[in-house]
This record gives sequence, structure tokens and C-alpha cells, in this order.
Amino acid sequence: MENVFDYLKERGFIAQSSNEEEVRELLNNKKITLYCGYDPTADSLHIGHFVTLMALRHMQRAGHRIITLVGGGTASIGDPSGKDEMRKMLTVEELDRNAEAIKNQISRFLDFSDGKAIMVNNADWLRDLKYLPFLREIAVHFSVNRMLSAECYKSRMEKGLTLLEFNYMVLQSYDFLQLFRNYDCVLQVGGDDQWSNMLGGIDLIRKKERATANVLTFNLLTTSEGKKMGKTEKGALFLDPDKTTPYDFYQYWRNVDDSDVEKCLALLTDLPMEEVRRLGSLQDAEINKAKEVLAYEVTKMIHGEEEAKKAEKAARSLFSAEGGLAGSIPTTELEEGQFTEGYFVVRLLKDIGLVSSNSEARRLIKQGGIYLNNEVLEDAELDITLEHFDEENKLLFRRGKKTYHLVKLK
Repeated sequence: MENVFDYLKERGFIAQSSNEEEVRELLNNKKITLYCGYDPTADSLHIGHFVTLMALRHMQRAGHRIITLVGGGTASIGDPSGKDEMRKMLTVEELDRNAEAIKNQISRFLDFSDGKAIMVNNADWLRDLKYLPFLREIAVHFSVNRMLSAECYKSRMEKGLTLLEFNYMVLQSYDFLQLFRNYDCVLQVGGDDQWSNMLGGIDLIRKKERATANVLTFNLLTTSEGKKMGKTEKGALFLDPDKTTPYDFYQYWRNVDDSDVEKCLALLTDLPMEEVRRLGSLQDAEINKAKEVLAYEVTKMIHGEEEAKKAEKAARSLFSAEGGLAGSIPTTELEEGQFTEGYFVVRLLKDIGLVSSNSEARRLIKQGGIYLNNEVLEDAELDITLEHFDEENKLLFRRGKKTYHLVKLK
């Protein structure tokens, strides 16, 4: 791929760069080593991380060597960027377990054969650092006044910023220095919320090595109103199918706002930009076809073609006039005997995870927000019996317009 910088810009990835002319020259006319970091604060990446993974895939195709850094060391502190309180402290065992899970996820999207990509863990050089030598050799190059002016710290000053978190920028900068020294890595990339942290690495390399390095940030995945995408009733939209089912994942993209379709197609799929623009320009009912393409393509990218087809089939069967149930709708199997004398519907809704409490179930039923077999459920005192199941021993609950759950008899 030629002119990958311009390609990324055309697709809407690029937010800021330390020196646009230099970065364009590096990416378009040379073969370089660059890196992106992922802190293992959970055992799965989410859709926001996938934007950077897509950008890395494009850059790898252009011939650049990719380093993916798993922050087993920095995650023990926690990045204060975008947070109004300190992150939960994880144990070393939890961090290592999360790091391993994230490594496995990343390896599905990049080619690690023949040194085309490298994966490192900053725990290898951060956990055994000696504090006083580190202060004298590295921390001495950081201005407290300048750090306090960074957005990642400034927004936390009123609510309290711990000395622990204050070290995060220094350690991330040290990561860049280590990768520069050991792998000739000259570019760091990441989400635009990392801008302040990333600039520290450039300064440190300049002061310690008398060399030039650059950073490039990517736009965050937001709606046309500027709100972060990827939040659902159940939490973040994770890449792990055990945390967000392929069906729920598909449905999220099938129901995005019309104005966000083109952006998501450009950032999250490999479709040519001509096709992206054509689909994004569809109007009224036609835009639903574009949303189906978006949902299918992103689900295929994350979960594979088979799961994407199953989710697509399930969604179409639920919304088509033909009816029927298929595919990968979230499902709970229960013993027939549990319904012989009746299963209290409020308890059943909670047991299958469609609501978080009995009171929430009662409230939603009262508001007409729960459906049983596509009929509004009006009776909060109803006992579900075998008579409510169809000939295939299934019944379907729906919460609102989008959230389905199938109950099957074993």
C-alpha cells in the first residue's frame, strides 16, 4: 500500500501528529518500526481499541514493522487520562492473566510471522526498576509544571491526583525510549486521549539520545454528537465473545445512528472508500442496508465469517415478517420441571440476566418495556408455565427494541 498516511487520513483515522510532514515522509516513503500500547486493565480489549488495531493493520500492509506493547507494568499504576478517579488496583497475577488474554486477541488481527510484528510487555523492564537511579536518570528530564499543564492531569487536579498516577507519563515515555534503543522504533501511535503522555516520549528520546522521534494519534470512536461509541446497557462493547456475544455485537452496529454509518464503515472495515461513501450516502429506509453491511463486516472482522452469518440470520429472522428464531441470540437452557408449577416471571427475568434486579423487572413491566413472544408483558405477577413455550420448547423475551433473550427447555 502506497501513501498509507494519506490513506489513513482519507479514512478518518488521523487526529494529531507531532510533525505532519515528517510523519507523512516516514510512513509513505520509508519502512519503519512503530509501536502502540495496550494496558491490560481488563481481560479483553473493547471496540475503542479496535480502531487502533485497524490502523496498525493498514500500516503493516504498507510494509512497516509493528510493535504491540502490552502494559503489564504501566497498568499497575493506571493511566489517569479521561478518568475522574483512580483506577482499581490490580494484582500482578491479574495483570499477567489479562495481558495473556490481550496478547491472544491482538495476534488475530496482525501478522506476527517473520518479524512483521513484535509483541512486548513493559513489565519486563518496569517491574525491576530501581527507584533512585530511575529518578536520577529519567525523571530528572520531566518538568512538573509542564506535566501539570497536560490535559490528562489538569482535569484531575480538582478531584485529586495521586503521586502514583503522576508517574504514568514518565513510565510511558520510558517505554518509548526502551523501544527506540532496542528496536529502532521511531514512531508511537495511539488514541487521541494519549496525546499528552505520548509527547513526553519524544522529549525524553531527544534529551537522552539526541535523536528525533514522532507520535501520531487516531481519532476516538465517537458519535456525530461527540459521545464515545461502544457503550451498551451491559457495559463496554468487548471483543471477547464471552463478554459481548456476536449477536449483541452485530445488533449494536445494526442500530447505530444514520449519521455515524459512514464513519464506522471507514474506520472499522476494509471496504474501499468508494463503497463506504456510497453506503454512507443512502437515505431514509435505504440506510438500513448500509447498517446491515456495517454490522456484518465488523462482526466478521472480530468474530469470523461463520459467527457473522449466524448473527445476521438471527437478526433478520427476528425482524422479518417470516418470523422464526435462528442463529446466536443469547440463550438460556432450563429444566422442564422448573415450569411445571410456574416460574415467577420477575425472578425468571433476573435469573436469565435480562434485568439486574426484581425491582427493575417490575418497573420495566409496568412501563411496557418487556415483551413475551413479541407481545407486551402486562402482568408482573405472571407465572411462566409450559403452555407459554412454542412447539420447539422455546420462548422469547425482549427488553425494549433491541435486547432479546431466548429460553429453551433442556
